[in-house]
Amino acid sequence: MVFVVDHACATVSCIALEGFSDHADYLIADLQNAKVETAFFQLTQPFTSNMTRDHYGDCFAKVQAYLHAGDCYQVNLAQRFHATCSGDSWIAFQQLCTALPAPMAAYFSQPDFECLSLSPERFLAISDGNISTHPIKGTRPRHQDPERDRQSASELQASEKDRAENLMIVDLLRNDLGLSCVPGSIRVTDLFAIESYANVHHMVSRIEGQLRPEIHPLKALLAAFPGGSITGAPKKRAMEIIAELEPDSRLFYCGSAFYCDVGGRLDSSILIRSLVRERDNLYCWGGGGIVADSTAESEYQETLHKVGLILRTLENLGPGS
Repeated sequence: MVFVVDHACATVSCIALEGFSDHADYLIADLQNAKVETAFFQLTQPFTSNMTRDHYGDCFAKVQAYLHAGDCYQVNLAQRFHATCSGDSWIAFQQLCTALPAPMAAYFSQPDFECLSLSPERFLAISDGNISTHPIKGTRPRHQDPERDRQSASELQASEKDRAENLMIVDLLRNDLGLSCVPGSIRVTDLFAIESYANVHHMVSRIEGQLRPEIHPLKALLAAFPGGSITGAPKKRAMEIIAELEPDSRLFYCGSAFYCDVGGRLDSSILIRSLVRERDNLYCWGGGGIVADSTAESEYQETLHKVGLILRTLENLGPGS
């Protein structure tokens, strides 16, 4: 039994299998008679990072040493922000979706945790045997002044450093798709495109291929997991360096939310711009890919640009919001 809420038409529909109409009637009656309670969400302690600016600089220097030693070409380094909170996380998610509309947004709740994701990044999409991935690499902040905002996007589009970083991940994901695709079918359909969101401009590329008939979509997802855009290249060594340098677990951050239906369609996100709530603890991460010509200050500021609007939105919530 499914309730479908159409926000555009302001309607709610109930879909039930034949023979379950009586149960649907009971549920509909309960919903119609339900009392509306005023819900709220608020932080009880503000966000603090698990890295000071100096600590981030030390980690950045260690990543650079690994890059120059030839261990990796790129490593994604993230800092974690922690706050305490009370109230209904669903309220927080609704407010975040208003402030930061995102094509791969997702919310899910379990007894021990909740995940609130405002992700703009698609990981794998599979339909009718076609598979695609849309890695993000390259970021610039948005600006209220239209001319300055256009300059920020143009600067990203022209950046040789960001193009090189993006291309590294495109090559990595071409290799990952090659594990599941028909030989010769993989192609890059869009390279270095600019997509703009509420808080940042991103550089996005698209890679497509044809799934081999014997490969189930879930097997393809697992073969490519975790996404190269949030680990680095080569992937295994980059993950070892991340585990060494980051003080805390990423939990669901940089994992994936996905669905897979009985017809073989699958869609999945990279859980960036995502928060995890465990009881009264709320965690949010901001990261970025470091390459040999990165600078510590610009990379540090990029982590703040990515999550700054998320943190400010939550800090402004409270009873009556």
